[in-house]
Amino acid sequence: MIDRKWNVMVTGGAGYVGSVLVPQLLAAGHKVTVLDLFMYGDDVFNAVRDNPNLRLIKGDIRDEAAVNEALRGNNAVIHLACISNDPSFELDPALGKSINYDCFRPMVRAAKKAGIKRFIYASSSSVYGIKDEAEVTEELSCEPLTDYSKFKAMCETDLAEEAASGFVTCTVRPATVCGYAPRQRLDVVVNILTNLAVNTGRIRVFGGTQKRPNLHIQDMSAAYLFLLQQDDAKIDGKTYNIGYENHSLMRIADIVKSVVGDNVDVAVESTDDLRSYHVSSEKIRRELGFAPTHTIEQAVSGLVDAFKAGRLPNSLNDPRYFNIKMMQNISLK
Repeated sequence: MIDRKWNVMVTGGAGYVGSVLVPQLLAAGHKVTVLDLFMYGDDVFNAVRDNPNLRLIKGDIRDEAAVNEALRGNNAVIHLACISNDPSFELDPALGKSINYDCFRPMVRAAKKAGIKRFIYASSSSVYGIKDEAEVTEELSCEPLTDYSKFKAMCETDLAEEAASGFVTCTVRPATVCGYAPRQRLDVVVNILTNLAVNTGRIRVFGGTQKRPNLHIQDMSAAYLFLLQQDDAKIDGKTYNIGYENHSLMRIADIVKSVVGDNVDVAVESTDDLRSYHVSSEKIRRELGFAPTHTIEQAVSGLVDAFKAGRLPNSLNDPRYFNIKMMQNISLK
């Protein structure tokens, strides 16, 4: 472990994960530059807006000038920005490819040229596709089922090809993140089910046997902070799964019901979506000592508290909670 204060550029830093991560980076003493389109506004940073160590740049990661401006003065990058999830990507595949893949290698090269010492890339555990193995480890091949996942995997390859002395790279393959954040998403499984349970009293589960690895957003943020403090040699060129609990959709529904209340009705419906992931996060625990500490129950409880406190108004209909609705509304090109 090292005790180093970084100057970090966080792409997509005003998104779901970034809205938790950026304030925690600042609290840990790091300087942070956020490069983001701010499609959801910049009020997610109201609590830290006056922090002198925070710089907000409204810009597109496809814009070379914006990227270079955001890189200036920094020595680390956490690359979160992307069109997130399969439905949003498939809404406009050409747009998705331009953001999730085409600009990736140019950005990596710009980072190297700017003197970036550490580059952490947020890939996805969906790159594995459907596996028969009981535990999906980092050593298994990537067999992505969708373009979203395919381009995530291709970026991993590009990053490996850009390896250079003094340019430490690390890829994380997170599980599906859940829990409350200042920039809330309600289109990921745990959050979807909690929203429905609290606000309609009814959960629909499509299928039910498919497994989904989940990770509390606080643990996702903690993982990035943790990786910034690892010795170069320990993480350089490494890839790590980061997840916690691999539950079936039915088990997740049961957890939500147990937290929200027995009056919640759970209905099971058939589906053609048989995607099932069961991801092992043993490698990062064994090699680096990182282990998540927050449960799915805690994620659900945090969301329930947010609903009750009125922090998530109009949660069934407001487009800002649903990435695909926002993409449809803003007509990004």
